[in-house]
Amino acid sequence: MSKQSEAVLEENLVNQLVTLGFDKVSIRDEAELLANLRKQIETHNNIELSDREFDKILNHLGKGNVFDKAKTLRDWFALDRDDETTVYIQFLDSEHWCQNIYQVTHQVTIEGKYKNRYDVTLLINGLPLVQIELKRRGLELKEAFNQINRYQKHSFGFNSALFNYVQIFVISNGVNTKYYANNRKQSFKQTFFWSDIDNNNITNLDEFANVFLEKCHISKMICKYIVLAEVPKILMVLRPYQFYAVEEIIDRVKNTDKNGYIWHTTGSGKTLTSFKAAQILVTMPEVHKVIFVVDRKDLDFQTSKEFNSFSEGSVDGTDNTKVLVDQFTDKHMKGKGEMIKNDLIITTIQKLNNAISKQAYLKQMEQLKDKKVVFIFDECHRSQFGETHKNIVGFFNNAQLIGFTGTPIFPENAVGNKFGKRTTAELFG
Repeated sequence: MSKQSEAVLEENLVNQLVTLGFDKVSIRDEAELLANLRKQIETHNNIELSDREFDKILNHLGKGNVFDKAKTLRDWFALDRDDETTVYIQFLDSEHWCQNIYQVTHQVTIEGKYKNRYDVTLLINGLPLVQIELKRRGLELKEAFNQINRYQKHSFGFNSALFNYVQIFVISNGVNTKYYANNRKQSFKQTFFWSDIDNNNITNLDEFANVFLEKCHISKMICKYIVLAEVPKILMVLRPYQFYAVEEIIDRVKNTDKNGYIWHTTGSGKTLTSFKAAQILVTMPEVHKVIFVVDRKDLDFQTSKEFNSFSEGSVDGTDNTKVLVDQFTDKHMKGKGEMIKNDLIITTIQKLNNAISKQAYLKQMEQLKDKKVVFIFDECHRSQFGETHKNIVGFFNNAQLIGFTGTPIFPENAVGNKFGKRTTAELFG
């Protein structure tokens, strides 16, 4: 096999990215990076900025660490203009992720502790959000990983620190290509191959670029499939099988009234997958509530803790059935009489069954019978083979049930009860 030089690999990738819809731009240093950023912010927001106004934006963008900047990227900025009016500046359109401005550049030089020159940078609305480090064919992929670690220490956080806005790193030697989130605590084990929907790894750089770096796909990964984990204060990115699972769930809820189940092995990150699915589902206007159902009380607390570690305050675990019913009907109170709207609820299957079967709660619950409610069942092979399943599908007229399991029940391992030998596919589709 001939050894392709890094320079040729880089040139070919840049040319390929141009065919994928990126505008090639020459940015040699910090000054040119800032000048380009100003133009793209002005274009994206349909505004013309004065020097003073742009300085305010730079000051805002310069605050915080990588995690803080990931939040800044996704928020609007209230800019006080020279004429004393206020305008809201958007840095990334997360809702319409294809409607951003895409550029590719290479060999940007930033001087920090040392002068570093980066291989290929993908800019979205002028901000460097994807950094690609290449090594010539034949070299170990870990060398590219180590190179990025050096950049993080030596130059990413210097001057305007715009390279701390990078969300995803890509490393490649042409033959093997992997991606990972911008997390200073990452190890090489947390770098992932991308794959197709049938779980075939896409390792070659050309093929990877066509699929993963296509502008709408990489933008979707950044906007929808990076999780800002609140407790460790790190960025996490979904692996391909997690991405495809969430995409299938969203499609199922959006376009059908069918149920379904996800079969992921133990240790594959089912909680992260289910959290991301729930997080997206609650934003859909047609969905009234998302209910994450576990089958033991200790899992109720544990799952609430895990969900809230991904997004602080995203869920409020239910202490008892009355609290659950209050959450269903948006009567749950907090602190000094503050009303909470619970779009995402975590509960045990026992409390859920009480809420829809006990006379004391039925009057309140009646208002939900025809609402679009999505249930996500954790370890559904354990929790969904009895009276409760029958009660749920009998009570809610417009519910969809999504199960997660590491060990689905098939005909050959089904155990009978008074409902017969029922499989996961029979219950969930």
